[in-house]
Formats: sequence, C-alpha cells, structure tokens
Amino acid sequence: MNELLSVIVIVVIIIIFNNLNSKIRKLEKKVTDLNSKMNATSLPSPISSENIQAEKIIIPKPIQSREASIEEITTPNEESSVKVQKDWLGPLSDFLKQNALTIIGIFTLVLGIGYFVKYAIDKNWIGETARAGIGLGIGAGIILTGHFLRKNYTTFASIITGGGIAVLYFTATIAFREYHLFSQNTAFIITCLITAVSIVLSYYYKSEVLIIFSLIGGFSAPLMISTGQSNYLFLFIYLSLLNIGMLTANFLQHWKSVGWTAYLFTTAYLFYWTHENPEFLNITFYMISYVIFYIFALQDYFRKGHLSISDILMVTFVNFSGIIGPIYIFDELKYEPSIIFPLIFAIINSFFLFREYGLKKFGISYTVFTGITISLITTAIAIQFKTHFLTSIWAIETTLLLFIWKKTGHQIFKTFFYILFPLVMIAQTVTWAEYFNRHDYHIIFNPIFITSLFTIISIVINLYLLKTTKKDTQSKVNPFFEDLITGTSYAVIYASLLFEIIYHMLEISWVAVINTGLLFTIYYIFALLFFRRQLNIKNDIQAILIYLFLFLILLNISVSTSSVVAAILSKKLQSGFYLLHLLQWIPFIYTGLRIIPSSEFHKNKISYWILSLALIVSISCELHHSYVLIASPDIPHSYELKKHFNILYLPVIWTIMASIFIYTGLKKSIREYNKIGFALVGLMVLKLYGYDVWQMDNISRISAFIALGIILLLSSFTFQRLKNIIKNMVDKKDKTEENKDL
Repeated sequence: MNELLSVIVIVVIIIIFNNLNSKIRKLEKKVTDLNSKMNATSLPSPISSENIQAEKIIIPKPIQSREASIEEITTPNEESSVKVQKDWLGPLSDFLKQNALTIIGIFTLVLGIGYFVKYAIDKNWIGETARAGIGLGIGAGIILTGHFLRKNYTTFASIITGGGIAVLYFTATIAFREYHLFSQNTAFIITCLITAVSIVLSYYYKSEVLIIFSLIGGFSAPLMISTGQSNYLFLFIYLSLLNIGMLTANFLQHWKSVGWTAYLFTTAYLFYWTHENPEFLNITFYMISYVIFYIFALQDYFRKGHLSISDILMVTFVNFSGIIGPIYIFDELKYEPSIIFPLIFAIINSFFLFREYGLKKFGISYTVFTGITISLITTAIAIQFKTHFLTSIWAIETTLLLFIWKKTGHQIFKTFFYILFPLVMIAQTVTWAEYFNRHDYHIIFNPIFITSLFTIISIVINLYLLKTTKKDTQSKVNPFFEDLITGTSYAVIYASLLFEIIYHMLEISWVAVINTGLLFTIYYIFALLFFRRQLNIKNDIQAILIYLFLFLILLNISVSTSSVVAAILSKKLQSGFYLLHLLQWIPFIYTGLRIIPSSEFHKNKISYWILSLALIVSISCELHHSYVLIASPDIPHSYELKKHFNILYLPVIWTIMASIFIYTGLKKSIREYNKIGFALVGLMVLKLYGYDVWQMDNISRISAFIALGIILLLSSFTFQRLKNIIKNMVDKKDKTEENKDL
C-alpha cells in the first residue's frame, strides 16, 4: 500500500511539473511574439548628422551584479571624513531570502533519497556494495544536473551541485563506517578526491556557494571517517593543505566567506586538540594557521591599501585566537616565557603600523594596527604578572573592539563588544571564585587582584570611549545598553576592590570584615558622587546614590558599630579598631554640606526627613557608643551604662538637635526642618514622660527636668528673638519698596 501511494505521489508531481513547464513555454512564446510586433511597428528612422548633434544619447549605466564583492561596492575611501556604515550581513540575508526554497528543497531531496535507501535496505532489496554504488550514482547525477543548469540558473545550479557533493560525502562515510567496504586510508583518499573535485568545480563555475559547500565537506571529512584513534599530525597537515587551497582560491576569486569558513573550522579543531592533548607540536600548526589567515585578512590591504570590515575582524580574531592556544600549552607544560607569543605578534603588527606612519597615512588601517599592537603588548604584561589569562585577554579585546568602532564607525565592532562584554563579566566572576580555593595570596600582588586590575583598566577605558561617543551627535547610541554596561562596570570595580579587602581580613573577625566592607562601600559611593559631573551621572541616579549612601551610614553606625563595640569589650578586637569607623564622618559631612545642596536630592520633601533621620541617629549612636566604650570595662557593665545613657543623656541630645533643626528652618525658611524639630521634641517628650521618669531615681529625675526645662526655655527665647529679627527685616524691605514706588 505504501509503495503504491509513493508511486501515485511521484506520478502526480511529474504531471504537475509537466503542466507548469508547458504553461511557462507558452508564456515565453507570447512574450517573444509581442517583442517582435513592437519592433516591427516602431522601426527607427534614418539617423542624420543633424539628429546626432541635436539629440543627446543617454547610455544607461550597467547594473552591478548582486554577486559582486561588497567591499568593491560599498567600501569608502579611508581618507574620507564621512564614515559609511556597511551592512555586511545584507548579501547573506538576500541570498537566504531568494534561495531558501532551493536550499530546503535540496536538503529535503537528500533526506528523501536517504530514507528511500534505508527503506530498500530494510526490505533487503539491495546489498551493501550496491547501496554505496546507488549513493555515488545519485550524487554524481545531481552534480550533472547542476552542470547542465549552470548557464541559465547559476545560484540554483550551485546549490544543486552542493547537494550532490553532500550525497557523495555521506555515501563515502556510510560505506566506510557502516559497511566497511574499504579501509580508513582509502576512505580518506576518496573524501580528499571529492573535496578536490568540488573545489575545481567551484573555480570552474566561479561559484562562491559551491566552494563553501566544498570546504564544509572537506573539514567534515576527518570527522566522518574517524575511528576514534587520534592522528593529529596527519589531520593538521591535511587541514593546512586545505587552508592553503582556500587561500589560493581566495586570491583568485576574492571570496571572503570562504576564508571565514576555513578559519572557524580550523580554530575549532586547534582548540579541541589543545584541550585534549597539549603538546609542543600544536604550536607549529598554530603558527602556520596564523600566517595563512593573517595573509588572508590583509589581501585588500596589499592590493588597495585599506582594510574592510571583515578584514579588521579577521586581523583581530587571528591575533588573539593565535595566542590563546600556545600560551595554554606553555602553561600546561610549564614552559617559559609565555609572553613570547603576544610579543611576536605585536612586532608583526607594529611593522604595518610603522609602514602606515612612514607613508603619513593616519586612517583606519593605522588605527587598527595601533590598537592591536598596544593590546598585544598589554596582554604580554598581563601574562607576565601571572593573571588569569582568559579574563585578561577578553577584557583587553573588548577595549580593542570599542576603540576600533570609535575610530571607524562600523557598528559590527560594537555588536561584538556587546557580545564579548558579558563573557568578560562571567570570566571575572570565575576569577573571583579563586579567592575561596587558596589562603596564601599576597596583598595586591596576587594573580586574582592583578587580573581584576587589568579588567578595571579596561573598563575605565571603555567608559571613557562610551562617554566621548555620547557627545558625538552622529553616533546612534542605545541608552539601555550603555546604561547597563556603565552600571555593570561600576559594580565590577567595586566588587574587585571589596573582595580583595575581605580576603585579607577573614582571619581577623567577621565583625571587622562587615564594618570595613560597609565603610569601603560608603567611600565608594561617595567617590561616585564626588566625581558625578566628570562621570556624567544623571540627576535621578545621583538621588538614588544619596539615598543609598544615607542608608549605609545608618546601617554602619547603628548595627555594625554596635557589634564592633561588643567585640572590643569582649577582647576580640583591639580598641583602636573603633577609630576606623569614625572615617565615615568625612564623606557624611562633605555630602551634607556640598553635594546634597548642589544636587536635586531635595526635590522631594521626604528627602529632608531622611537626611535628618540619618543625622539624628548618627549623632545619637556615636555618643552612645563612645560613652559605653569609655566608661565600661566589659560587656556586663555596658548594659547598665546603655540604659543610663538612654534615660538621662539621650533626651538632652534630642532636645538640642530639635532646637537646631527649628532654628535652621526659621533662618533658611525651610518648613520641613521646623516640622522635623517639633516632631523630635514631641518624640522626646513622649519618651520622657511615658518611660524615662519611671526608670529614674529622684536626683536624676530632678536634674533631667531642670536641664530640659532650661534648654527648652532658652530655645524658645532664641526662636522668639529670631522671629522678631526676621519680621523686622521683612518690614524694612517692604518700606524700602514702598519708598521706591513713591
């Protein structure tokens, strides 16, 4: 039943195809007849010499082929002041849109043939040798079909031929792996012959699509005929020869995609080999691959004297992927010095840098070679300091990509920056995790912190480049990504410094660690606020930072410092450690006097209350901790002293502060300070009459009431006097204005 249904479907498809084909031929005949009639009815009159002089003959410009090189069409002059953005993915997108149906069709056809062969095998219709023969025959037939269609349907024929080559590859693989019809060497020779034939056909047809198919098959061939026994020497000799063939084809036809395909496959093979079996022989093939792909990247530079987008990307990737493997091998085999590889590559790039300098060309090529040379030298320094290599090299490469984007204006480099930046953050997080594995790192001069320093330097340069880019009105900057990268960068700088501090204080006490960490955080936020204009921090972000700053001040002095006092009284910390937390008053006072008044923090009325709360709690807790620490010899005695301070001295402190708030509110005409002062007086009175008087002895009660009464009367007298002064000033001003009017 299934066989009958398949035959019916095939017959229906043939009938439909034949019907469509006949209709197309009739349509072509009608178009030809119509053109003949138009030519017959509108024959041109004889052309005289006067007509030739009188008429302007307009010669249409030939339309350039879609398959022309993108660089030849859109590459701007390097010396031009106008930066042209090139959509290098456009041709690929157009190709996929126009030929998606063809690609899906040939893929489906190959699958259909495969399923048919499998069905025939399951039914025992054909033997193993016949199966391989059928596969080879079908592949050759598809290639022949593409050959006959190549003149009128170039792209379609290329895809068809690529499908035939794929059939040949899979047939050879199955014949070797499944049926064991020939040895591994024979299978390898067959796949090499298929690759060679496909490359020759690609050059003969001048088809970039076909040579990509050929390269994919050529690089996949070792995997297809692999038996699990690694013969890397033979493998990479084969890959090197394949890459030399790619380079030759590229010089002849200038196919950029061919080189990128070969680079991706070669790099994947090299990295896998390095990871599985790091040996000195690997470095030889790294160097060979570096030379091949470096020459590939500089083809346009040798021919035309400039670098295209894809060339810059290739130069960048080749230089950095070329040093990752050798340095990893040196590190695994304990060889020295590892910095020889980035320095050699830096010398090679500096040769072209000085060449551009000597020719007085300071365009894109000069910028690219300068950035790569400096990045490689920086990488060598990072390696010399024994940093975590992957983190450092990725951080350096992000700066290089952003620098090249800044100088060239090509958006692709910023896109790669967006891709690589999160990887740097992940690698940096993994680097920080090393703090938990060892306990003998030196202060500052240890691999983890030096790696963090390289990341910080890279981040600072990135922030500077992004900052200068925002000033360029022509640049299209995505604010979301820019703000996200900026915030993440500040967080990485903060975490790098904080983790180093915490690591070297773990052996002291967790109380000391928490207190020092909070103090560092306070100073870090203060530094951001201090340099807020230089860092272009927005007003709303400034307000958020101030709120966070005040919250940390409250947390540090109320909770953390209390733990420090308890640790000192229990002899777990030295008394001198208490003085460390007093450093928080420097940024607190400066922020209150200089930063907050010049910001938009007081835009909301609630900000006055938050600032006042931070000040009240800070002064109260500071005097409380100092009193307990000075007067108490140990923890048991501190409980009684705390109670005595809260009952006797705290109301006095709050009354004085309430008076200051009310006085400030009247003097500066800020009603919120008046409200805060009276609210504090009310809170103090409630505390005094509701709780404190019942806990005091008679002498303390009398002393507290007399002292508070005197303070309140003096404050009231001062307020009344200040009111009169302000009233007189207002009246005098009104009279002066009346006299002016008269």
